[in-house]
Amino acid sequence: MGFFNRRTQPAANGNGTVPAAGEKHGRHHHEPYSTSRRPTFGQWLKGTWLDLLTMVVLGAVGLGVYYAPPAPTRSFAVQFADGEVVYPQFAYPLRKEIIPIWLAAFLASVIPIFIMLLMQIRIRSFWDFNNAVLGLLYSLITAAVFQVFIKWLIGGLRPHFLDVCKPDISKLQGLGNNGLNRVGYDSIYFTREICTGDKDEIDDSLESMPSGHATAAFAGFIFLYLYLNAKLKVFSNYHPSLWKLAVTYMPVLGACLIAGALTIDEFHHWYDVLAGGIIGTVMAFSAYRMTFAAVWDWRYNHIPLNRNAPFSYGELAGGTFTRKAGWGGMDGRGASNGVSNGYHHNGNVVGNGAMHGGVGPSTRGDNMV
Repeated sequence: MGFFNRRTQPAANGNGTVPAAGEKHGRHHHEPYSTSRRPTFGQWLKGTWLDLLTMVVLGAVGLGVYYAPPAPTRSFAVQFADGEVVYPQFAYPLRKEIIPIWLAAFLASVIPIFIMLLMQIRIRSFWDFNNAVLGLLYSLITAAVFQVFIKWLIGGLRPHFLDVCKPDISKLQGLGNNGLNRVGYDSIYFTREICTGDKDEIDDSLESMPSGHATAAFAGFIFLYLYLNAKLKVFSNYHPSLWKLAVTYMPVLGACLIAGALTIDEFHHWYDVLAGGIIGTVMAFSAYRMTFAAVWDWRYNHIPLNRNAPFSYGELAGGTFTRKAGWGGMDGRGASNGVSNGYHHNGNVVGNGAMHGGVGPSTRGDNMV
C-alpha cells in the first residue's frame, strides 16, 4: 500500500473497537477520522487549523520581539585609570559566524523532516509523518519565541561587545562627559551612549543570552533523537545493534557541534549556549510527548496520538522501523499475531495493526499505527 492511499474501512473508536455498520460514534452521525487511515485534506485541516494559526501568531510575535531593540539599559566598565581593560571577556574581536542563525534554523528543521520522510519508506504511515512534523514545528517555534523574549528582556554582553561598541576614548578620560555616561561607584561604569559603533551591531551585542543557535539546534535535533529512539527501539526489551545507538545519537552530536561553534567564533559565552540548549531540549521533550504516546516507554513511544480520541495503553501498534525481536511484525514468541484489520481481544476488535501484550501484525501502511 502506498503512503498516500486512504483506507475505507470503519475507523476505530477511542477504546480501540470498530463501530458496527450504521452505528453512530457518540452524538455524531459522521465517521471520524482515526490513525488507522489517512484523512481527507478537509478533515486534516479541521483538526489542525488552530495549530497552524497559533504557529503564525507565535512566529509573528517572535519576529517582532527579535527585531525590537533590547529592553534594559546596561552599564559596563571599559578601562581602569591605567588603561587596563576591566572585562577582557567582552573584548574579543568581532568575527564572522561559523554557522549563521538562518543556517542553524534550516539544518534543525530540514534535516529532521528529511529523515522522517525517509523513514516512511519502511513505516508508510501518514499519521506518523504528520505528528512528527507537527511536533517538530511545535518544538522549534515555541523554543524560538521563548528565547527571543529572554534575549530582549535579559540578554547580556556578547564576547565581542567592546569591539562592536567602540567606546569614545575622550569620554573614558572624562573629557566632554558632562556626567552623561559615568555611573556607579567611583564613576567607572558607562552606558551605551559612550559607544560609537553601528547601532544594530550594538543592539545585537547586548542580547547574548540565551543562544538562538543552540536553542534551534537542540529543539530540532533532540526531537529527532527522540523520534529515532522510538522507531529503532534503542531502549527496548531486547539487545539492539550498535549502529542503532550511533544513528540515534547523531542528532545530539549535531546539536552540540552547532552550539559549540558559537564559543569558537566568540559570539556567545558557554552559559549562553547552555541556556539555549536547555530551552530547546525542554521544548523538544514537551512537543514529542504531545504528539506521541510516550517519550521513554519503549512499548508506546512510536505511536502517534489521535487528536480526537484517546489512546488505550493496553494495546500496542506495530508502526516501528525496526523488525528485531518481533517489533513491527511478529510477536515476542516469533508467531504472527493479529489480523489485517484488527486483533480480537475480549470480544472486541482492537484498532488496525494493534494487539494486546505484544506488537502489531506484519501488515504495512497506515494500519501500522
